[in-house]
Amino acid sequence: MRDKFRKYISENRLAGEDDKILLAVSGGIDSMVMAHLSISTFKETGIAHCNFGLRGTESELDETLVREFSDNNNIPFFRQSFDTTGYAKEKGISIQMAARDLRYSWFEELRKRDGYDYVAIAHNMNDIVETFLLNLSRGTGISGLAGIKPRQNKIIRPLLFASRKEIADYQRQHDIRFREDSSNAEIKYKRNRIRHSIIPIFQEINPSFNNTIIETARRFSETENLLSAFITAIEDRALVTEGQNIIFRPDTVSEEIKNTTVLFELFRNYGIRSSQLGELEKLIRAKTGSSLHTGTHRLVKDRNRIIITRNRTENTESYNIMTAEDFYRVPFIDSVEFTGYERDYIIPLEPDIACLDADLACFPFQIRKWQEGDAFYPLGMKGRKKISDYLTDKKKSLPAKENTWVMISEGNIIWVLGERIDNRYRITASTHDIIIIRMKKLRD
Repeated sequence: MRDKFRKYISENRLAGEDDKILLAVSGGIDSMVMAHLSISTFKETGIAHCNFGLRGTESELDETLVREFSDNNNIPFFRQSFDTTGYAKEKGISIQMAARDLRYSWFEELRKRDGYDYVAIAHNMNDIVETFLLNLSRGTGISGLAGIKPRQNKIIRPLLFASRKEIADYQRQHDIRFREDSSNAEIKYKRNRIRHSIIPIFQEINPSFNNTIIETARRFSETENLLSAFITAIEDRALVTEGQNIIFRPDTVSEEIKNTTVLFELFRNYGIRSSQLGELEKLIRAKTGSSLHTGTHRLVKDRNRIIITRNRTENTESYNIMTAEDFYRVPFIDSVEFTGYERDYIIPLEPDIACLDADLACFPFQIRKWQEGDAFYPLGMKGRKKISDYLTDKKKSLPAKENTWVMISEGNIIWVLGERIDNRYRITASTHDIIIIRMKKLRD
């Protein structure tokens, strides 16, 4: 087993024996066997243990076991407790997804802080089979059927070559202590249902079922590599970045996106589900203003393109400015300056800079998102104009409209940020003092 372990690491170029490896150890049989194999393979290791606070005394006993193993082998031990349930509720995700997010985030933070080269995770051959079937049941692209990769960035999986039987045999041979997670037997979890109820049926039909799935996953992985190169070429033609948004131009790849697999792969990184492909096809043909929400993004049709924006996480819709220093609490304000007005001063024409008569524009100010009914007197235009009409005339996209902010003084809109100031607050021959506000460029 030790020879296979080292051979797998070498053949897949996971790490060198001189690399510093952080071992993710839960206390279960897989991770304890990986730890036992690793300390005789790598010169320097550390152990990271997560306590998710989900199993009461069992979680504490897991931690005690892992800590004792670390102490007995003179290995640095790191542990972290998490409010997994609270995080899951906050993010609106399952407990399993919450635990995954929390542990991987902590592993990477710890790896960087303490100078480890890689984080080792104890996935095994059976995990490949279970993940394949789990992804198949959910609906997935080719990548979901390509199996678990031996290495992804700084995460390595040196135990993927071994079956659960081989791991159990090694554990008995070396009398390695481990703890059984009682939740592994509960079939309320989808993965456990696949492990205990579904795979045994397939194994009755085909005793070599696990090997068959692993070989199938390998072929899908090779297919994924070919498809990835093809998709990348399409992305280079059809997707461009504008500020914080991604712009998709369907007309540049009209023939290719008739293939729903290609369409799915193009939008997979933007949260699209296979069940939404029909809606996505309709959106491509829809009128301006139509939209589609995925789990992570919003897709908006804007003339002959689709604007892809990440779902908002920022809830701040208003900033109250009582003093000049308060301007710097606004993330898109770059600088503010109060100065006397000289007749030879050249007024900047950039829409991201507001030059206002400081005697007319008075504290306190408010900066907020524009609202229906808001209106102002645009500089250089005659009369009053609703902001909704102004933005429509400027042919602003729906995301750009929603990301438009206004600055208010004494109930009047004095500046539509990134657009125009109000004509009533412009600098004139009678101006004595001015306020100059420079903003970071707002993005559509």
